[in-house]
Amino acid sequence: MDRLMRGTKVAMLVTDVGFLVYWASTIAGLIPPELAYKDYTNPILSDWNFSFLVLDVAASVTGLLSLRRPETGRALMLVSLTLTSVAGLQAIAFWTLRGDFELTWWLPNLALLLFPLPAILVLTRSVRPDPAPTPPRRPVPRPVRRGFLRCQGD
Repeated sequence: MDRLMRGTKVAMLVTDVGFLVYWASTIAGLIPPELAYKDYTNPILSDWNFSFLVLDVAASVTGLLSLRRPETGRALMLVSLTLTSVAGLQAIAFWTLRGDFELTWWLPNLALLLFPLPAILVLTRSVRPDPAPTPPRRPVPRPVRRGFLRCQGD
């Protein structure tokens, strides 16, 4: 399990830094649009590509913070890995719906979808919520039994 988590942390670091470098380069115009997304003349695909910006940056920020802060690292790592996997799934679903099966787009997105899954399973299986303190038990008052047809003078 330690090997899995060490490997996951390395993959997270590479992915998270890669996301940030990709988006900074794309926004700065350092990556030509034809390399950033397929059919760069189509404004819908350009918008589709940029729809990942917030998701990818959120995955990167939570991932990098998880690697720096051991006290909150597990929760942040779970969030980051989930967001990364969702980004890969979203891209794969899109290309599947379009019937486009080009390996240069599928392989990186399959990697984003799949590499987080084993660590997500480990992190969710090892999370045990703190048991809530049980309040002290008070004796329950018993109802007073009264006769069914009792009269006041009896």
